[in-house]
Amino acid sequence: MRFGFWPAASNPWAEVLTEARHAERTGWDRIWFADHFMPNKPVGEDASDGLVHESWTTLAAFAARIPRVRLGHMVSGNTYRHPTVTAKMAAQIDIISGGRFILGLGAAWQENEHHAYGIHFGSLKERMDRFEEACKLVTEMFRYQKTNFSGEHYQLTDAPLEPKPIQTPLPLMIGGGGEKRTLRITAQYANEWNVWGTPEVLVHKQSVLDAHCRDVGRDPAEIERSACLLLMMTDNEDVLGPARGSGRPVLGGSNDEIKRTVQEYVDAGVDELIIPDFTMGANAFERTEYMDRFIEEIAPEFR
Repeated sequence: MRFGFWPAASNPWAEVLTEARHAERTGWDRIWFADHFMPNKPVGEDASDGLVHESWTTLAAFAARIPRVRLGHMVSGNTYRHPTVTAKMAAQIDIISGGRFILGLGAAWQENEHHAYGIHFGSLKERMDRFEEACKLVTEMFRYQKTNFSGEHYQLTDAPLEPKPIQTPLPLMIGGGGEKRTLRITAQYANEWNVWGTPEVLVHKQSVLDAHCRDVGRDPAEIERSACLLLMMTDNEDVLGPARGSGRPVLGGSNDEIKRTVQEYVDAGVDELIIPDFTMGANAFERTEYMDRFIEEIAPEFR
């Protein structure tokens, strides 16, 4: 089992860098970063009260300043950039990092930032159609000297991508749990797949993914699987209750309870748990102490 760390994009830059460097030094396996421009609030509601760091420039900085660990998006929104630009940036970060980059890609969902920045949002079907074309397009650009592509939403004529990424192929990680479209696109194009979910959810979703793999002639073992969840290293129900009521899965309780839950993910066939710092404290000092507790008290049993 691998353990990935996800520093929040809403923390001050100095703290984000401190936590990411600390994750590398203390044995975390990967560092992930979300791709958003502003806090998530209903369209029309003021979202100017929160900072959000831009993800691609942040990951480029990580690639240059943090050794060893693999780096990726959780996940990059396809609507925010033309997929040819995404492919070019991904190749460059892979080069900067010495071959450690993972392109995390999703269809995009946060409506308020599309509205505020004048980015076309469209229907869910349109975003999924665009996303499917983008996954095919970027994988072809990584592979071929020049790419020609004629889709409904994207058209390319002899589009080059040089220099190529170091990794062949550069891993594509698709995020999302939609069973009809997202998991089928994952089966067709992805090297990795990620979703928020309990062990039970992962077992079910993976059965759907495996079925799609069989339909498209893909070996399901070729796709690594990861899950995101909140970490709450306490058995205080007054603290755990609100977190569990958030709608996101929680890795919480005593150390023994947490270990039992991690084992359930192992048994479900999950390769990596990705843990954000959202519940780890109010500043970098508190958060790095929390990170150490997990990596020293829980992780060793599963490596």
